[in-house]
Amino acid sequence: LPSQQKGVGMHEPLVDAEGFPRSDIDLYQVRTARHNIICLQNDHKAVMKQVEEALHKLHAREKEKHAKDEAEALAEAMSQSQSLPRAFAKVNSVSPGSPASVSGLQVDDEIVEFGSVNANNFQNLQNIATVVQHSEGRPLSVTVIRGGRRVHVGLTPKCWAGKGLLGCNIIPLQR
Repeated sequence: LPSQQKGVGMHEPLVDAEGFPRSDIDLYQVRTARHNIICLQNDHKAVMKQVEEALHKLHAREKEKHAKDEAEALAEAMSQSQSLPRAFAKVNSVSPGSPASVSGLQVDDEIVEFGSVNANNFQNLQNIATVVQHSEGRPLSVTVIRGGRRVHVGLTPKCWAGKGLLGCNIIPLQR
């Protein structure tokens, strides 16, 4: 409120002890200033209410978008898992410190490609043994399915402390 009004704020009385209007202040100016302040406070409340509603709508839209994105990602993962290539063999043990272990091959990896061997030309484990013998010391490209995803592993067959050139056991998958 105007400074010449002797510290009269929003709630101080405008009448003296006997109920007469105070003569030391301009009553009209004080009442006009109070009215303007109250109008501004009401406007502020209305704007804040609009802001709150807009925020609620924004967050609801964001939540819907997030749910839709998750549903799309799930649908994509489902279609991807259906389009995964056929596995023909499975790793059922990996020796620690072996070439297979070093390359990152893991138990339960389903083999889709092992060098030139794939589901279309695989007859028996001898196919893999032949590829391993011909690739000693040279990296082989191995593709496996691990946890529903395709994983590429670079495996180099070589002599190590244990037996064989790989240090893992592979079993054919019965389909």
